[in-house]
Amino acid sequence: MDDVDVEVIRDRRRDFGDEIVRIRVLRVPESQKFPEGIKYAFHYGRKNGDDPIRRYDNHHGVHERHVGSNTEEIDFPGVETLLRKFITELPDHVSP
Repeated sequence: MDDVDVEVIRDRRRDFGDEIVRIRVLRVPESQKFPEGIKYAFHYGRKNGDDPIRRYDNHHGVHERHVGSNTEEIDFPGVETLLRKFITELPDHVSP
């Protein structure tokens, strides 16, 4: 996948003291790894932390939800629906 084949749809980072929220959505060529043509990561964690507090991504071509060091495969309802779900799971003092 060349950089010219990638379009940044959304890329936002917000800092909250020692915590961070990053929302990144890329349009990529459809492939076996990314059949929807979307690569995404919704991350909430501590700066310089090893494990996310909460993260949704398809980095490895599988839709996953990370809570701390635990990872589970999830259904993909669409990027906007999943983003709304991620936002509802954030604590009140954090807003992307």
